[in-house]
Amino acid sequence: MQGLLLLFFSKLEHVPFIRDIQVTYTRTGLYGYWGNKGGVSIRLSLYGHMLCFLNCHLSAHMNYASQRVDEFEYILDAQTFDTKNSPNILDHKVVFWFGDLNFRIEDHGMLFVRNCITSQRFSLLWPKDQLTMMKQKEATLQKFEEGPLDFQPTYKFDLHSDNYDTRVQKTWFGFNGKKRKPAWCDRILWRVKPKSLPPEDIDGDGHNGEDPKKQLKGELEDEFPLKMTQDYYTSKMEYGDSDHKPVIGIFRLELRKMYETPLVQVCAEGEWSADFDALITYRLLRSFPSSAWDWIGLYKVGFKSVSDYITYTWVKDDQVSFSDELFQVYVNKDEIPVLGGECMLCYYSSNLQCIVGISQPFKVQESRAAIEEGLVPENINGLDEAVAS
Repeated sequence: MQGLLLLFFSKLEHVPFIRDIQVTYTRTGLYGYWGNKGGVSIRLSLYGHMLCFLNCHLSAHMNYASQRVDEFEYILDAQTFDTKNSPNILDHKVVFWFGDLNFRIEDHGMLFVRNCITSQRFSLLWPKDQLTMMKQKEATLQKFEEGPLDFQPTYKFDLHSDNYDTRVQKTWFGFNGKKRKPAWCDRILWRVKPKSLPPEDIDGDGHNGEDPKKQLKGELEDEFPLKMTQDYYTSKMEYGDSDHKPVIGIFRLELRKMYETPLVQVCAEGEWSADFDALITYRLLRSFPSSAWDWIGLYKVGFKSVSDYITYTWVKDDQVSFSDELFQVYVNKDEIPVLGGECMLCYYSSNLQCIVGISQPFKVQESRAAIEEGLVPENINGLDEAVAS
């Protein structure tokens, strides 16, 4: 895709419980050949609940509201994932849909729209917002919720300013084009998968022949585990690097964890420094499809990506001892940063394509030999420089 990016961040405490990560994309520009328009998505399991995040950039201009809906429905149909339980976007328990959706404000003239914005009477513009209008007649859009548009339209601004489109736009043959009317192009919507319909009554009283209390308890266990509320929805006017203002949504997701412990418990044994080989112990807390390609990475505290490791060790090739429950692997001292630092260990599952265990932070000591020899960062390999930075 071109200029369409989706990044997912998590607090460290949740990382071992994020699994089944898959990503995909759909191009809709130039009949599907150009990636300036379309959608990118990431799906994942969070504590056993399937979530999907979909970022879209849909067709521009006032007269293409229906085409934008068609593109969205095409993206929903085109994007599939390699899983039995939630192969399509709408199969997920929670779906976030957001991006430059490009819906405009119809009928009202430029002067009326700008006066409403200046007086902050945004509600006068809501009935003519195309997305609001299309939701009244499009079943697919009705599946999604959105918070109130209690912030000014986010498009179109002069760069590095809070002024709506004041430039003279040149078109072919030197004619002046129309200024863009303000609109809420940038949106965040969400959907929580509805509860499944109850089965047909067996005894005619709605209890299916079961004790009503047991039936209610079973329904709560099956259906509660997740509740979504939106706490915040607004634009950020201080950013000026685009003709759009970014939009922020803060949500509260309450869920019942399907599992409380990670798959693997990882621990750094003894003192760590570049003066001697180090030892890692790990324990499998739950069964999972482990592989000879699994590895344990040494990371600086505050790492941002799986690929940010300082070094790593293969769980099978570098294994030094094991029992039915406890495994030990070593890390060669030449791979440990000479300068030391605050670090942690992460167990990466090759089959699951995610981190399934994280150690407590620990201190890697500076190398005594390096200090005695007067080594400085310029003389140390790149691994040490990565930690020093």
